[in-house]
Amino acid sequence: MSDLAPVTNTPYIPPTPEVGLPLWLLAELTYRCPLQCPYCSNPLDFAKQGQELTTEQWFKVMQEAREMGAAQIGFSGGEPLVRQDLAELIAEARRLGFYTNLITSGIGLTEEKIIAFKEAGLDHIQISFQASDEQVNNMLAGSKKAFAQKLEMAKAVKKHGYPMVLNFVTHRHNIDRIDKIIELCLALEADFVELATCQFYGWAHLNRLGLLPTKDQLVRAEAVTNEYRVRLEAENHPCKLIFVTPDYYEERPKACMNGWGNIFLTVTPDGTALPCHGARQMPIQFPNVRDHSMQHIWYDSFGFNRFRGYDWMPEPCRSCDEKEKDFGGCRCQAFMLTGDAANADPVCSKSAHHGVILKAREEAEHATQTIEQLAFRNERNSHLIAKS
Repeated sequence: MSDLAPVTNTPYIPPTPEVGLPLWLLAELTYRCPLQCPYCSNPLDFAKQGQELTTEQWFKVMQEAREMGAAQIGFSGGEPLVRQDLAELIAEARRLGFYTNLITSGIGLTEEKIIAFKEAGLDHIQISFQASDEQVNNMLAGSKKAFAQKLEMAKAVKKHGYPMVLNFVTHRHNIDRIDKIIELCLALEADFVELATCQFYGWAHLNRLGLLPTKDQLVRAEAVTNEYRVRLEAENHPCKLIFVTPDYYEERPKACMNGWGNIFLTVTPDGTALPCHGARQMPIQFPNVRDHSMQHIWYDSFGFNRFRGYDWMPEPCRSCDEKEKDFGGCRCQAFMLTGDAANADPVCSKSAHHGVILKAREEAEHATQTIEQLAFRNERNSHLIAKS
């Protein structure tokens, strides 16, 4: 009798790896937003996405996720403040035992809402700014009143006892004023500041040529940030500065989401469940919470198991001694830049496609695109992109 295994047409399915708990639930409540940021991570075709989940459907999502071990929930969008049931969702999340986060532009926030959210049990509010300069901020946001509203609401958040958590997305049009950004944060008595250089997904990827800073810009900005860190530490100042560099200037990929389907679970406005918020662009049929339980989605669905563990990896990742540190890098980035999500993340210098990253760095040195020339995130542009 032959010891050879029989030949079949059944595709190879890697063994299912050990799966952790979905500790962090990102609830993308809506793609609606009053702003038009050209670096938004929402999908380019957001305008054609399906109907938003109802209040009751979100209650079910939260309950099932909590029963599975989820500990933190982030309410985001779009702009989550456009949901009229936001206080109800916060209250239910708190009742279930979640640590609750609101990730907002601040547009649409009022003192009355801050009070209502606090009464509902909201733990944390993060407000984003586009720049320290009113004109640049409003130009990037696509709103003439955005900066003034953000300042007012940032002060109100602090007034009502929340830690002041600010987020600035930095790019080639504002990063040279990072000292002014930090000074604004200090004036607002910020406790935590995330200075996050654009991560190039969604609209940011579409606008990369006009957003990616040069290497020199990044080096200067990080040096300025470090000078402020030293000064603040010497003064025993409570403000913490976090500086996030773009992948494009690294030689090794980040451990994206701490591994595919390992800790993070995103639910989009129409109920599609994703291992990360950028995965919607990928040609994978992801499950929907309208049709499946969270238990099935997390443990059994093809989409969540597709890139778990290490057995899916081709070379050079499969034999790399760093794979348990970076999990092969970002699958979304691999898909966007190479057309195949299973390829090594091109950020890695070992990748056969690393040249696309080197080319992007070179293009950044000579880019001349102005803010006005960027493709802004709005329904009109989204519909045009969807049609094309």
